[in-house]
Amino acid sequence: MRKEESLLKKTGFFMAAIVLCAIFAVPPVSAKSTTLSYANFPPASTFPCVQMERWKKEVERRTGGDIMINTFPGGTLLGAKNMFDGVVAGQADIGCFAMSYHPGRFPVVEAIDLPLGWPNATVASMSLLDLYEKYRPESFKKVKVLTMFTCPPANIMSIKPVRTLEDLKGMEIRAAGTGVKVFELLGASPIGMPQSDVPDALHKKVIQGMASSLEVMKDFNYAEYCRYITMTNLQIVTFGVVMNLDRWNSLPADVQKILDDLCREQAEWTGRYVDEHVNEAVRWSKDKYNVEVIEFAPEDKAGVNKRLEPLVDGYIKRAGSKVPAAKIIDDIMTFKNTNTGKYK
Repeated sequence: MRKEESLLKKTGFFMAAIVLCAIFAVPPVSAKSTTLSYANFPPASTFPCVQMERWKKEVERRTGGDIMINTFPGGTLLGAKNMFDGVVAGQADIGCFAMSYHPGRFPVVEAIDLPLGWPNATVASMSLLDLYEKYRPESFKKVKVLTMFTCPPANIMSIKPVRTLEDLKGMEIRAAGTGVKVFELLGASPIGMPQSDVPDALHKKVIQGMASSLEVMKDFNYAEYCRYITMTNLQIVTFGVVMNLDRWNSLPADVQKILDDLCREQAEWTGRYVDEHVNEAVRWSKDKYNVEVIEFAPEDKAGVNKRLEPLVDGYIKRAGSKVPAAKIIDDIMTFKNTNTGKYK
């Protein structure tokens, strides 16, 4: 009996030793540790996904690992058109979506998309966030907005030079979204086509050029065909990063503060990142293909603004029954002027 008791005691001590070793051998896991899913729709190499990865690292670092982020670029969790509703439904905790892809649904912030002479993405991004923070639109009430930003303004990349507004007359230009109406008003012949078809269309001269933010000159090697850039600073595309409201409300107050504190910082970081990417792409295009950058004369710049006035008037008429559209335009111009002084 004594031998059995002795054996049991030895066995108990042995098991306790194993448990203690296991406890000290494995790093402790925070009881507060939470993993969030973050969906995005463009390819991983594009700037909306680059900013996503930067935000993920900052959140994980600033929360000491209490919040971990699993990212899903390239539409692997939610696509471009169902991103917002998917976040509302909880299919992803966080999602990055383009407000510009949902005309009429976000009537306050869609005014930022208008060709209002944005100098760069940083100014436009900070103005977008200023606008959101002033109006807190009803269209975002089902989500928590984590940050907002824009792409750089669209400029003309062309096979033959566009030195004056008259040179655009009848010119076949690939455009998308708001850009189709923009180039109709400017006298061109806009053609809609998928981005994947553009290189072949340029090679075969089915189109004479395209309008987009200028990083594509390098990213898609459009500089091989388009030896001219005409600076017009036209329309932009707006993006929002939103979080499921129930998921947000489940987070501790200190974590919520960290995410709130990142909001404006992330908008500025993203704007500066993509603006520098554009600058680098233009430098590369000049060095490799001797691309010429053209500036319109003052009278042509004034002509562009005059021809595009119907877009602003159209927005005011279209959205005026839902939101104070004229006041929104005035506010945007104030934000734009203020932020140009800060961030240009």
